[in-house]
Amino acid sequence: MHARRSVRPASALVGLLLAAALALTGCSADGGSSDTGDKAAGGDKAASGSAAGSGYRGDASAQDGGSAKSGGSAGSGGSAPGAKASAAPKLGTDHIVRTASLTVEVGDVAKALDAARTAVEHAGGYVGDETTTRDEEGHERTEVVLRVPAERYDGVLTALQGAGKLVERTSKAEDVTDQVVDVDSRIRSQRASVDRVRALMERADRIGDVVALEGELSRRESDLESLLGRQASLKDRTSLATITLSLSGTAAHRTAAADDAPGFGDAVAGGWHVFVTVVRWLALALGAVLPFAVVLAALVVAWRVARHRLPR
Repeated sequence: MHARRSVRPASALVGLLLAAALALTGCSADGGSSDTGDKAAGGDKAASGSAAGSGYRGDASAQDGGSAKSGGSAGSGGSAPGAKASAAPKLGTDHIVRTASLTVEVGDVAKALDAARTAVEHAGGYVGDETTTRDEEGHERTEVVLRVPAERYDGVLTALQGAGKLVERTSKAEDVTDQVVDVDSRIRSQRASVDRVRALMERADRIGDVVALEGELSRRESDLESLLGRQASLKDRTSLATITLSLSGTAAHRTAAADDAPGFGDAVAGGWHVFVTVVRWLALALGAVLPFAVVLAALVVAWRVARHRLPR
């Protein structure tokens, strides 16, 4: 009996302690849950704010992504020909300046010059400067500058050198592609620069600014005109080749000299000319001596007459 009584109070005490522990645990759980709820609420607010911000950024990102995709698709659509071009590159146009100089001996300079003019005109070119000289012996020489399309250059050159005996030929080819590209790029930049200055002039409201901008515009337009002139010069030199043709009548002159070699008739004519010249000089000498001879003869006659009359 005593054992049972002692066990019951102990069991009751343990029960009270467990109840108190459970009560304390419940209070702490409520406080912890309230703290956790507050933290969760704050976290939800922050998340909602960040979600709102991220939603704006997300929309922007989506738009950027969409534009990037569309740009990428457009780029891929545009790069497909580029890929084909890289696979089979298309050669660009080369800008070549072609010049040549020909010296040809011909039998008839005038006839050969007419033939050269005809060949150049049929090729779509034109005749430039022309100079003709003739020396004291009648030797004629003509120098003419011919401009022909670049694609007909070789054919015209072959035709010209076949007009007679080729004495000298020189030809040059200069690649000016880099110069053409550089000038074109500078012209585009200069035009954009001129447009910017004009836009500034339209917004200028002070006299000093207008005067300064007018001076700058004039300078830039002058530079643009210079570049345009250089572009035109390069276009002319690359589209038309230049051939300097020298025609000489040396062969004809030599033939004429051979035909003029002296013969028998020339010798007779030369001898007669010498005879006439000698007779002429003798006549002149006789004419000069005749007065003295007449006076001397008269003196001789007078001396003889006087000698016969003198007493012996």
